This record gives sequence, structure tokens and C-alpha cells, in this order.
Amino acid sequence: MKYKDYYEALALPRSATQDDIKRAYRKLARKYHPDLSKLDDAEAQFKEVGEAYSVLKDTEKRAAYDRMGSQWRNGEEFQPPPQWDEGFEFNGAEGHAGEDAGFGEFFEALFRGVHADGGRASPGRRRRAPGAARNEGMGQHQEAAYGGERYAAPGQDHHAKVVIDLEEAYRGAQRSISLEMPVLDASGHVTLNSRTLNVSIPKGVYGGQHLRLAGQGGPGFGDGRAGDLYLEIHFHEHGRFRVDGRDVTIDVPVAPWEAALGARITVPTPDGAVEMTVPQNSAGGRRLRLRGKGIPASGPSGTPGDLYAQLNVVLPPADSDQARAAYETMRQAFSFEPREHFSGDPS
Repeated sequence: MKYKDYYEALALPRSATQDDIKRAYRKLARKYHPDLSKLDDAEAQFKEVGEAYSVLKDTEKRAAYDRMGSQWRNGEEFQPPPQWDEGFEFNGAEGHAGEDAGFGEFFEALFRGVHADGGRASPGRRRRAPGAARNEGMGQHQEAAYGGERYAAPGQDHHAKVVIDLEEAYRGAQRSISLEMPVLDASGHVTLNSRTLNVSIPKGVYGGQHLRLAGQGGPGFGDGRAGDLYLEIHFHEHGRFRVDGRDVTIDVPVAPWEAALGARITVPTPDGAVEMTVPQNSAGGRRLRLRGKGIPASGPSGTPGDLYAQLNVVLPPADSDQARAAYETMRQAFSFEPREHFSGDPS
């Protein structure tokens, strides 16, 4: 994927105000409009300018774009930094359907990704919680009057991504999390408001789950209640374990004789070591299930996940006369041809 420098597309410095961005876009949109321009690449340029403006005009999209850094040049190979949006807080306002349709791979990767559970949208693709009112035109403490009556509306829900250790899902934890919320200052620059919250991570939380913090979203209007903050849970990449929902997998090395003859071995889990049996004649890649040893259930009526031990048969090195003699004895003892199936019909 190629990096796109949206500031370069609009011929602006990164310090540009939102008004600067609007003026630059209007100028370039007139220059490259396909109905007005005679340039051969006018349509492509018009689309590039439109994509850049779609990002930089939006407070949250611009802050998200800036958060990834500026060390890439236009056209360079690019991958978003791991967990770049951790702690990025954004509101739940709903964008206009289809307003960003047709933009390229770079835009889609950054701003149109939706997690598999259908929940949180990525920064920039904002959505409004069901039942929440549109309040974009009202000031933070402003009230509207209808027929002499005060109008109250709930505050917007906010969303953020928090990354925890897998072990915290097994035991629960108290975490202090830092969040950054994009806002527009009086001079028209996008800045980040920071805050820190103490959060209880419940035992049994799983990746993609949303934790609701009541009243921690945007302020209400009039007598309306404050919105809620939804924290989407993700796990740090683990050196040992892979996670799929509530199920957890670990690669377990075994010696050839353990796989062939069977063995009782000790296997680590995120909640402490357990013993398990390797059945006789186990092949490499075999998955053994430890029922209920995955991520715990989140309540008394829930079902815990399972832990899968995937066997990896590890050969000892033939690095001594004794080891080489042992391998020679094995070769003579077995009438074993590992590539026997090559001689048959592959169909």
C-alpha cells in the first residue's frame, strides 16, 4: 500500500488551519474540475484533492492521520503502525452515508475498516448510538426552546480502543488508561485533549468486546444526560498464545519419542501451568483440546473458551557421535519412507 501525503495534495503545511484547508480545496477543486479543466489528468487530480480534503476537513480524521506520523513520503510503501489508534477517543456522530465512497486503498485501510464483530468503526468513520440526537449545531451548554419549553438532548457516545494483556482477561485487572480526543481550538488548529481514567477490566473479557462506561462520553445539552464511553478491547500480541474469540492456541514442542510413545507433559496457560497427555502416535500439527482452559466465561451462565495445544515435533540435533549412532539405529530399525506418497497418482 502506498502512502498518501494529503497535505502535499493540497499544497499545505501540516500547521494549516481548518480554514486554510477549506480555501486550498476550493481553489484546487476549481482548477481540476473535469468540466472546467483541460488538463489530461484533471479527473485523477480532482479525485486526489477530494480524498485529501475529506480527511483533513474532518477534525477526527485529520487527528487520526496526523497520529500515524509524518515520516513517510508520498508514494512510499506504507503499513499503519501496530495499535496506532490505541487510546484515540472519537465521538459517535454519524457521517453521511456514502460521502467517502470511491476513495483508494490507503483511505479505505485507515478510515473505512470495521471490526469483524460489526461494532466500533475506525477513527473517522463515526457513528451515532441508537436513539442519540444530532447536536452538531448546538454549543456544549446551549439549549434550544420550542414553544417556550427547554429542549434537552443526550450527549454523544464516545468510542476508544484499549489494548490489554491476555492474562488480564483471565484474571481481571484495574487499569489506568490515557485517552486523547481531537478538538478544534480557537485558532482553527486540531489539538488533542488528554484525560486519564481508572478502569476495571472484568474477568472473561474477550477481543472485540465493548466495555461501557456510563456518563463518560460527551456532555448532554440542557438537562440531557451525558453520553457513554465505549472501550473496545484488543490484546497485545503475545509471544506464546494466539487468540480466536475465547479460544486460545499455543504451539507445544515435543520430542519424537513423546509423540510416538505418548507422554505426560506440562503446558503453560495464561493462568498457570497444567499437565496434559500426548497420545501415542501423535503427528506434528495435531491439536489437543484442554476444555475450559481458554478465556473464562464473563458470567455464571457463560461458557469459557478452550485452550488448544498444537504439537510441533522437534528433532534433536545429530551433533555428536552418540546422537548420530542413535539416528543410524533408527534408520535400520524402521522400514519408513516419508515420501512414499510421491510415487502415486497426485489426483
